Amino acid sequence: MKKGQSLQDFLFEEISDNKIFSKATDHGMNYLRDVFDRNVFPGEEALARLATFDEKLNDQPVNAVEILDKLHQYGSPATVAQMGGRYFGFVCGSSIPAGLAAKNLASFWDQNSAMYVLSPLASKLETVVESWIKDIFNLRGDYAFGFVSGSSLATFCALAAARYSLLKKQDWDLNRKGLQNSPDLRIVTGKHAHSTVLKAVSLLGLGTDNIEWVEVDDQGRIRADLIPRLDGNTILILQAGNVNSGSFDDFSSICGKAKKAGAWIHIDGAFGLWAAASSRLSFLTEGMEKADSFSVDGHKTLNTPYDNGILICRDKAALQSALHMSGSYIIKSADKDGMFHTPEMSRRARIVDLWATMKSLGKSGIAELVETMSDRACLFKKEIQKIDGFSVLNEISFNQVLVTCKNDELTEKTMKKIQDLRVCWVGGSQWFGRKVIRVSISSWATTEKDIQMSVNSFKEALEYIREEEK
Repeated sequence: MKKGQSLQDFLFEEISDNKIFSKATDHGMNYLRDVFDRNVFPGEEALARLATFDEKLNDQPVNAVEILDKLHQYGSPATVAQMGGRYFGFVCGSSIPAGLAAKNLASFWDQNSAMYVLSPLASKLETVVESWIKDIFNLRGDYAFGFVSGSSLATFCALAAARYSLLKKQDWDLNRKGLQNSPDLRIVTGKHAHSTVLKAVSLLGLGTDNIEWVEVDDQGRIRADLIPRLDGNTILILQAGNVNSGSFDDFSSICGKAKKAGAWIHIDGAFGLWAAASSRLSFLTEGMEKADSFSVDGHKTLNTPYDNGILICRDKAALQSALHMSGSYIIKSADKDGMFHTPEMSRRARIVDLWATMKSLGKSGIAELVETMSDRACLFKKEIQKIDGFSVLNEISFNQVLVTCKNDELTEKTMKKIQDLRVCWVGGSQWFGRKVIRVSISSWATTEKDIQMSVNSFKEALEYIREEEK
């Protein structure tokens, strides 16, 4: 900032300077050129250099080019290469090029997608994408959609709608009376429910101690024969894609009975619901259309940029009442006002990324994306089982592989060594009391070569540990 220059003049000067935006693009493109070949997890030197950010806030404004250069020099090497093809630690997708580019364009627009009058474009794209998703998921009728940060928030919103709807049926106005002295609600779910379900139940004041847990089979699917008698006070939570094994609950046999009992059915399908896009894998989601609400991510299987979650709810009135918003200044329109279907009012137009990704792939591309992930998981299982000392504990339903060694200690040591080698990155989990290495294949960029390189890294890690223990 020049001496005597006002902050406003300084910022106008920067925004008209093409150099800062071309610099950001150059740094970004350099990063993308390297990310598919680099080590998946940053090295020790890159991590140590993050200390450069430990500084007091400067007194005076700093030139944007200087800021971008610092971020690229010290920040880029310390990122995890989730964009590449060998990140298997969590169910984290890469980004389809069109979606990533669209997100960058939308950053310049900087739209607030709360209401149509704030962003007609965002409103229109949300309406269009709703119809596309309904088609892919084979959902008929009118549904409310909320475009949120991820399936964690989508689950929260869906269960909030369920809570409101079930209490309203008992003449209890939750928004006026609150939860104190309200009728009891039941929550029924399998013992392998994702932790975000527990978080939502807790945040909504329903209490995790009140959950009626149902045993699961050897693949983590809820046991339909052990589900207790349901009624109109029940929220039944099912899974499309067990976070460990990738298995799907039997929606066909469960949902029909639950509907007859008047229960609210929610399906947590963060990564698994996209199986519906594939004619080869859609059998996994048969019967899901009977559910009342769904939570699903774009940034997992679909490979949109972060953050991109989707809430789908059959009872639009219940969702709007649960997430109600009012104010004398609010201008409602005949078009989509997204804030009535999300907890947030201010919300970036993440729909741009989602629309661009789906438009880029098309129906056949989404199907191929899903099937390729499943094929890579099958290939990983096939190759890892050729190596003495490794075994796979799950059937490959979708994109998850659970690998173990002869005992928990060896599994843990081998996983740590795999992480240290940085060829691929995997995380650990527990599976029926055993420690496992969880391999989640969620990137469009994962090739057969990536699978073989990763399997070789597993082999190298195990051999190293065995040699060390001699």
